Formats: sequence, C-alpha cells, structure tokens
Amino acid sequence: MSAKSTQIDKHPEPLRSRLFDIIFEAETPAGKAFDIGLLSAIVISVLAVILESVQSISLQYRGFLIGLEWFFTIIFTVEYVLRLYCVKRPMNYALSFLGIVDLLAIIPTYLSAFLFEGAMSLLVIRALRLLRVFRVLKLGHLLSEYNVLRRSLRASLNKMMVFLLIVVTMTIITGTVMYLIEGEEHGFTSIPRSIYWAIVTMTTVGYGDIAPQTVLGQIMASLIMIMGYAIIVVPTGIFSVELHKTMYGKQTTEVCPECTREGHEADAIFCRFCGSRLNPN
Repeated sequence: MSAKSTQIDKHPEPLRSRLFDIIFEAETPAGKAFDIGLLSAIVISVLAVILESVQSISLQYRGFLIGLEWFFTIIFTVEYVLRLYCVKRPMNYALSFLGIVDLLAIIPTYLSAFLFEGAMSLLVIRALRLLRVFRVLKLGHLLSEYNVLRRSLRASLNKMMVFLLIVVTMTIITGTVMYLIEGEEHGFTSIPRSIYWAIVTMTTVGYGDIAPQTVLGQIMASLIMIMGYAIIVVPTGIFSVELHKTMYGKQTTEVCPECTREGHEADAIFCRFCGSRLNPN
C-alpha cells in the first residue's frame, strides 16, 4: 500500500501497534495471512456482484447472494473501522484514495437497504449496488507486485507524457495532411474526422470505415501504418527499463512507522524519506 498522500502514523499503544502490523504490513506472517484472507473475500464478493446481474442466477439464488453480500459488507466494515482505529490520524486515511475505496466498498449496501425503494428510486439503488464492484480496487494494496508496477509507472510517467504529446502532434499533422489529400469526396469530411482516421491507423486498429482512395493517400497511409508499429515499441521499452530498475533495486513493501511510505531496500535500517528507524523494536 502506498500511503504517501495519507501521512498516517503507527500508533504507539501496543494493541493498536499490533493491529497496524497485521493490517498495513505485508512482510510479517500475520500480515500475509490477513492479506490472503482479505484478498479472498474481495474476489468472492466481487464475483457475487457479477453473478447477481445474471437474471437466471439471481432468481434462483437471490436469498443466498443477499446473505453473502451482507456477510462481506460486515467484514469490510470491521476492517475499515480497524484501519481507522490503529493509526494516529484516522481522518488522513479516511480522506486518502485507499480510504475512500474502502468506504465505497461498504456504503452502497447500507444505502440500498435503508433508502426508500419506490418506483423512481429503483435505478438509483441499482447504481449504488453496482458501486460494490469498486472493491476490486482494494486488491491493489494487497499485492507486492502491484507496488513494483506502480513505482515503475510513476518513474516512467514523465517520459510517457512527452511521448504521448509527440504522438498527438503526429496524429494532428497526418490527419490534416490526409484531409488535404483526400477531401470530402473520399470520406475525410473534416479535420477531426481525419484525425480520428490517423489515430485508428497509427494504432494499427484499422476499422476500415474510412479509407484513402488516391494513390498519394494510400502511400501516406502505408507510412503511417509502418510508423504505428515503431510507436508501439517505444512505451514498452520505456516501461521495461523502469521495471528493471525497480526490480533490481530489491525494494520491499515495509512501511515506515513515521511517514508510512514504502520503497526501502531489503537491508535498510532507516527510512530513505524521513530518516526514522524502520523497525524501532
């Protein structure tokens, strides 16, 4: 879990400190067991939501699915309360991304149960119940591999943005050129529609709803398609380099008890961000 934006702190009291190690740490045996149990609950609950949308299954097992939903809602409610209980600054966690996701995992069930189920409110209640699928977002902070991918994506974000800007510029230019070459009589009725064709062609999707008819246009399209294959390789290479750097660094998911940030080396004694001792015990 990344708590960079939450700034939650490990509580000094023994009970809360123990709960913090179980709930937020993934390196301890108790933390791993907690993560595995929570991971299983999330997967089963999301699967139940999906199956509930199948009419034949819902009609036959509606009572069972409702009971299962309330069972998992109570589990996630207890988990959410314990997360707030074992940190020094509960409001910081509650307002963080993961805190909001945890709240979204439980509140739709309560809202759909206590709201008036009139004719006009049925669609609203159905939408609230569909929000339970957001539980799948809770999987992120349970997987150590997720942290590796997250750090790699963050490290390559600036390069990706520059690359995306170049691609957008190229599609605008090539789309405008094709609009001038082909014109309205061949389906390129406007520059935005020509840009759409350039994006579809450059990404090698090729719907075929618009196609150049002139020889010059077909030559231009061939160059754009070849260029598209080269473009696909670039972001893959950027991300692969950053992924290699992250994995080679052998960083762990250990959370600093002071700043609650991750990304420490396996043999680190002190936090690389705030300088606090990682394991004061």
